[in-house]
Amino acid sequence: MNVLKFAAIDIGSNAIRLLFMNVIEGGRVPIFRKSSLVRVPVRLGNDAFTQGVISSAKVEKIKKTMLAFRNLMEVHEVVAYRACATSAMREASNGESVVHQVKEYANVDIEIIDGSQEAEIIYSNQIVEMINDDSHYLYVDVGGGSTEVTLFSNRQLVNSQSFNVGTIRLLSGNDVSDVFKEIKKWLKQLKVDSRDVVLIGSGGNINKIIKLSGKKDKQQLLYDELVAMNKLLRKHTMDERISILSLNTDRADVIVPASDIFIKIMKWSGAKRIVIPTIGVSDGIVHQLYEKYRQGN
Repeated sequence: MNVLKFAAIDIGSNAIRLLFMNVIEGGRVPIFRKSSLVRVPVRLGNDAFTQGVISSAKVEKIKKTMLAFRNLMEVHEVVAYRACATSAMREASNGESVVHQVKEYANVDIEIIDGSQEAEIIYSNQIVEMINDDSHYLYVDVGGGSTEVTLFSNRQLVNSQSFNVGTIRLLSGNDVSDVFKEIKKWLKQLKVDSRDVVLIGSGGNINKIIKLSGKKDKQQLLYDELVAMNKLLRKHTMDERISILSLNTDRADVIVPASDIFIKIMKWSGAKRIVIPTIGVSDGIVHQLYEKYRQGN
């Protein structure tokens, strides 16, 4: 048995995450087992979506976070790592400058990836192993600045699109009405039978929502159940969500717009249920790292 450890850094609009994952070789297929996760709520989207630039204060936070991550990766003795930045860094006019500053300060290489690259990472999560042949699956990843929607049919990736709408963007007051129209139009153009559509939900918010639901089945929610959870969350103030629902301060505000986005996509696609696996962009990064490692050895 051989155990390899990989690290994935996901620099999102709401938080920056460092995932450590063990890949256990020796059996028929490698086993991917999460080791630990570090999450830092830097909220780059607050700057990027309102000012178009990442402030010097946030740049300092990124640099210090990346230095801490670099030290942790050295202690964990990872085989390889990859750091990917998404919509906030994409839209910030000084995104590339931040990448260079982080390289000089922490010796961490950051890639600013586009929507199509995010879709490739999602696909490498081996989503096809979780789905059946007789249904259409919409993988929906709601982030702080963008929402990625990928259609799988007959275990094949059919279509994928990245939309500039996310939780931080909505909280910042950005007018996204045209983007919602674009999502609705795109979903209608897919022309899939709504009776066979299942959503696969990704992101910390949808995982928290299903935990709050108290369901024994922690892997799926019906459309009506998600709507009920949205109403429950809206009934509580921000402080009440923290004190009564036990949400973290950086989760208590974004969870509502996240549920709004999931509800809209379910409604427009005709999906009656949402399946929630415990995977995300970071998991996909590790799968890609392992494949690259295997090809090089």
